[in-house]
Amino acid sequence: MPTKKITQYDEGRLWAAASYLWIISIVVLAVRKNDDFARFHANQGALLFIISIPMCFIPVIGWLINLIIGILAVIGIIKSLTGDKWELPLLGGTAAKFGEWIVKTFKL
Repeated sequence: MPTKKITQYDEGRLWAAASYLWIISIVVLAVRKNDDFARFHANQGALLFIISIPMCFIPVIGWLINLIIGILAVIGIIKSLTGDKWELPLLGGTAAKFGEWIVKTFKL
């Protein structure tokens, strides 16, 4: 059985999906500078990561918010693997600005 070669498009989708795995989103922002699709999802993954950190320390409500964040991350992974540019509900515009801020601040 021949092996399937991963194309650049497939690789971008894999990077985009990986960007929802919390801190890896920062790595994707640094590594995939010319991949708009991966960076779009990395912006969202980074925002979810940053929001989830303080929520760990807030009993009950914070934990519920982290559960929602986890669900959004799973949806983001699925959407990125299918090639969709899915924007986070209520946070999509903020995610883009946050990602740009990270890139400029840390010179990624």
